[in-house]
Amino acid sequence: MNDRHFDELATRFAQKIYGGNKGAIRLAVLQADLAEALPDRPLRVLDVGAGLGHMALWLAQRGHHVTLAEPAAPMLEGARERFAEAGQPATFIQAPWQALPDQLHQPYDLVLCHAVLEWLAEPQSILPVLHQLTAPAGWLSLAFYNRDALVYRNLLKGHLRKLRSNRLEGEKQSLTPQKPLDPRELKAQLEGMWRVQTESGVRVFHDYMPREFQEKAPLPDLLEMELAHRRHPSFAGLGRYLHWMCRPC
Repeated sequence: MNDRHFDELATRFAQKIYGGNKGAIRLAVLQADLAEALPDRPLRVLDVGAGLGHMALWLAQRGHHVTLAEPAAPMLEGARERFAEAGQPATFIQAPWQALPDQLHQPYDLVLCHAVLEWLAEPQSILPVLHQLTAPAGWLSLAFYNRDALVYRNLLKGHLRKLRSNRLEGEKQSLTPQKPLDPRELKAQLEGMWRVQTESGVRVFHDYMPREFQEKAPLPDLLEMELAHRRHPSFAGLGRYLHWMCRPC
């Protein structure tokens, strides 16, 4: 199995997602966590697997110096267009994560790695590289597809045979992540490199709502409740994604 990069189909899919409530909730939780944790000064930011640049643009608009690294040309071009429309400067690098240590020689105050690990053949292999790219007093913003949430959703749907087979990975050409991550395994892999400072769930209830309720609920109400419950001890672990703010050891 190889790392998965994204083509034109996936780019259109990502644009559709970010145009709806799922993307709005995801961005709101990530932004709230970052705003809470980061110091009030310009930072050097690296977005690894930056995709269409939504988070990077938000940070650039707040005065941070942003570098976007993305291996897929369609994604990176979409990010360039988004930054150009907003009149924001940035550095764009078309490269896989494996090439970044050779191209970037100064560590960053903040490294973003959002929705990347679940598309890698060996997710744990990126962790030392992220550590190398982060300044000793810096931050890692790590968001990943939560295997626990996938298990729970399949339980609710009655997909018991699928759960017994323990095959929850997406098909090779599907847009379901190929490596959903067990948060306990990931936390063990972080030991010695990272200390997890805060943990938030992204979409802790939205994706479990019946479709008719999703469509009726006003977005401001969804955002309010998702933010209010993102760290609830009973609900945070049900987030479709998990967001961990980490400091280097």
